[in-house]
Amino acid sequence: HYAGVRCVDDVWQLVRAHDENKDQTYFLYMLGQHALRHTLFPLTDIDKPLVRELATHAGFPNHEKKDSTGICFIGERRFRDFLSRYLPANPGDIRTTTGQRIGRHQGLMYYTLGQRQGLGIGGVSNAPDEPWYVVGKNLAENALTVAQGHDHPLLFRESLSAQQLHWVNGSPPGQVLRCMARCRHRQPLQDCSVEHRNGVAHVQFDRPQRALTPGQSVVFYDHDVCLGGGIID
Repeated sequence: HYAGVRCVDDVWQLVRAHDENKDQTYFLYMLGQHALRHTLFPLTDIDKPLVRELATHAGFPNHEKKDSTGICFIGERRFRDFLSRYLPANPGDIRTTTGQRIGRHQGLMYYTLGQRQGLGIGGVSNAPDEPWYVVGKNLAENALTVAQGHDHPLLFRESLSAQQLHWVNGSPPGQVLRCMARCRHRQPLQDCSVEHRNGVAHVQFDRPQRALTPGQSVVFYDHDVCLGGGIID
């Protein structure tokens, strides 16, 4: 994995890798002190081209293998196909923000906020010829809400709350924490304030954020140090 560890004043830190494009601390924020104390990350300070060069010199047979783009333990296959093996189809309406029915979906689990591809929406009368994006899910009515425009206002929020928190140093901040956060892999770090109350992290961003998706992780950073994170409500 592309990440690093270091020990400062007897506290083990999880730090971002030199190769920002490959950094995987977003996925590793649940590592704790015991695990980090016994972990080595050989790729901390090198980028992928150098890894390939070293592998070539060492005679590794996979030195020219293409980068994997699949999900760990699932591999190179469509995620929808993987889900369909375990979750039954549950079709429902696709609706506009005004409630107009404009299509059908095969199950809310197949869609994420901000998604454009795979909606299957054709021409809609009295609507501009612009792409449609997922802006919400109505679980009670099994309805998918869509709107036109990549930057539709319903896709943006300035705050979130997160639970199932994990702090790498073992304890939550005792006061409002100024830090940076990301809510998806490779997202540029965003300035924010975090207040920890009763096991919930209340996050206020300096700027509105697009497609903050419940169920995904929000991960906090102090520059190159990964502080921890939680699951977005």
